[in-house]
Amino acid sequence: MSYKALLTYALTGASTAALIASAGMASAQDYPQRPIEMVVTFGPGGGADLMGRQMGRLMEKPLGVSIPISNVAGASGNAGLTRLKTDAPDGYTIGTLISLTVASWASGLGDSSVDDFEVLAVVQNSPSFLFVPASSPYQTAEDLFAYAKENPGELTVATSGYGTQDDVTLKLLAKDGVQMENVPFQSPGERYASPIGGHTAVLYEEPGDVAQFLKAEQLKPLVVFSEERHPAFPDVPTSTELGYEISGLDNFRTVAVRAGTDPAIVEKLQSAVEESVASEEWQKFCAETYSCIEPVTGEDAQKMVQDFLQLITDQLAS
Repeated sequence: MSYKALLTYALTGASTAALIASAGMASAQDYPQRPIEMVVTFGPGGGADLMGRQMGRLMEKPLGVSIPISNVAGASGNAGLTRLKTDAPDGYTIGTLISLTVASWASGLGDSSVDDFEVLAVVQNSPSFLFVPASSPYQTAEDLFAYAKENPGELTVATSGYGTQDDVTLKLLAKDGVQMENVPFQSPGERYASPIGGHTAVLYEEPGDVAQFLKAEQLKPLVVFSEERHPAFPDVPTSTELGYEISGLDNFRTVAVRAGTDPAIVEKLQSAVEESVASEEWQKFCAETYSCIEPVTGEDAQKMVQDFLQLITDQLAS
């Protein structure tokens, strides 16, 4: 190739690279120009679904585009995350990434890792409880655990899936002799109603997800898996008080994008999430679901997810 041809080739390549870079900058600057899809990783009616829908609706105002919801349930939330991490990292697909799914990675479910995603913000957090129907013969956690010890595997617990912290908690209880059977439900509504209908004896859940059943006095909380009592349920003992060192397995919920998304787009999305969380509508929503927290963003959010995964991994190995 002649010197002139080489020079022409080099200049053409440089121009092309400049055009590509310029197009990328313009794309980030003009983002968003069309609807953004919110992938909710669990079925309709559950806590992740309510959070995703509320957050999506509130984010529409600062972003200026609609945010339709797609429920992609299955595999303890991993099916939806597969969708999130295989769509283009262009900011037009965002999704829910919650602790139930992160816990499942420690149990070998799914093929995702924390590095596959960039967490925009952790927007909810709540400790989990064991609930029984109001008519249950077990009116205290001591009664429930005593029966489970004497009749291993007889009592059934409705959970959100295998590998989640629901499952991990039951495994930790079993190590202390409290053996109960995990019964996963893909449909949140069916899970919440299962003990009331007599299909299971116990429900593992966060209070916000079953608030309507608590207000109707159809469910009764017996124990909270925490080191401190819940301010909304001061009469409910903690697992620590009862001699079971099971805490730190709170159910947090985040909004995330695929790793590799343009930082300028990430910044716009994160700003929209923060504005949404600060709104009166969100504050009312999180208060009603016992899940209000100061949003955790950036590297702190990413570290929170990674630390939780390590905690679950260590608990399963102990």
